Amino acid sequence: MSLIDFILNIAALLLWLNWRSAGLDPLTPATLTGTLRRIESPRFKRSHFLIALGILLLVRAVFYGVVGPAINWTPKLNLVIVTLAFPSHVFFSVLLFSVLSFVRVALVFYFWLLALSIINRNRAEADPLQKMLLLQLGRVTRWPNWAQLIAPVLIVGALWVVLHPVLVYASVVSRVQSNLHLIEQGLLVGAVIYFSLKFLLPAFLFVYLIATYVYLGKSLLWDFITLTSINLLKPFERLPLAIGKVDLKPILAIILILLLLHALPNFILILVNQNNRTLWPL
Repeated sequence: MSLIDFILNIAALLLWLNWRSAGLDPLTPATLTGTLRRIESPRFKRSHFLIALGILLLVRAVFYGVVGPAINWTPKLNLVIVTLAFPSHVFFSVLLFSVLSFVRVALVFYFWLLALSIINRNRAEADPLQKMLLLQLGRVTRWPNWAQLIAPVLIVGALWVVLHPVLVYASVVSRVQSNLHLIEQGLLVGAVIYFSLKFLLPAFLFVYLIATYVYLGKSLLWDFITLTSINLLKPFERLPLAIGKVDLKPILAIILILLLLHALPNFILILVNQNNRTLWPL
């Protein structure tokens, strides 16, 4: 069921991106054909993608509500620091899970776009894919670095505070003792989004490592991965990490990223659990 949920989230994200992209014009009309408008009516209007997204989330909730109790499956939203369980026998609960599961994927996706835009900030005008990222992010890319770095935590934290009464009503979480604890919960959930980079950055560096020794063809995607990886490896550029023709900098960077964003947080959580304590404010 987790795999099905992931696939449906990707489909929902594609619908969302199609809706967003329909309102953007990433191409400059530098040619005559670029300035001509289509005579025929478009097959899909922009609103159709948003309607399809709503239908997908609703139908998925109905599916979970029917299948969940039959196979004794409880929808869960893993937020690393806390796992939210949604009763599958209550339709409002599975509908809320369907929506929040997509929201989590969308937030992580846009956070990844923001991270990539920050990493490649000095080459924003040189790479076509970088320009597309900037178009998707909109005005956020004009903010100073410090504002872009703290924005994900504040946005996710604010969403947690706003959604908390709904989660309490759905019997997913308990009511907090104070508003201070609620804000602390929101900041913790927001900070966790940075740990998702352990999936993105090592993947870029791994592909870059392969492309260094294996020709993968000419592609805008490979060029963007190379650009991003070179910028990621700048802190290591003066270190003598080459053995013959083998460059060890990408391997070292992957190891450090996994240690910092995966091994260290898990180690801290294990220590906290062993001492019968919790990082989660109640």
